[in-house]
Amino acid sequence: MYTSAALRYIPNLLTVGRILVTPLLLLLLSVPSKAGQMSAVVLFVVASLTDYYDGVLARRYGVRSRLGQYLDPLADKILVLGTFIALALEAPDLVPWWAVVAIALRDVVVTVLRSWAEASGQTLHTYRVAKGKTMLQAAFLFGVLTLRAATHFSPPLRDAARWLLYDSGLPGLALTVVVGFTLATGALYVVAPVEEKVELE
Repeated sequence: MYTSAALRYIPNLLTVGRILVTPLLLLLLSVPSKAGQMSAVVLFVVASLTDYYDGVLARRYGVRSRLGQYLDPLADKILVLGTFIALALEAPDLVPWWAVVAIALRDVVVTVLRSWAEASGQTLHTYRVAKGKTMLQAAFLFGVLTLRAATHFSPPLRDAARWLLYDSGLPGLALTVVVGFTLATGALYVVAPVEEKVELE
């Protein structure tokens, strides 16, 4: 009985943990060494996995709460947007500020719509495709973080990573796709009729 009750808190603890490790991750991204960059990759992977498991555990044990519904997207935004901002500061040639602003603007618009729905006594649905947006952003960030870490290894891995990052044009193409998909998912909340976006509690 006690163990079952304790399990109810694990999803929210994982979400809070994701928020707490993000500042350390962002700090490690500024350390120009193999150890610093590899540690940042590991932390990013661990934090991203908590995003998956907090939802799985919440559904398995039937402990979905309003607190969890608020904290989970907040933790996602802190982790993903924080990492985008850190990369824009450290490597603006890889992540230009226009991309960060576009991603942040989408989140602001959806947050405003969600707040409006809550104030009206309703709940703004999260589209499944929006979760795919978060996964796509995380995949892009993981790729860039991993390649940045690889540039601190010995050749030929270092040379291949540098070519992929700075000469191949692939990061720019991938980022364009990420930003486009992110804005498209935000547009869903703007153009859909109100009755399709919300449901009475």
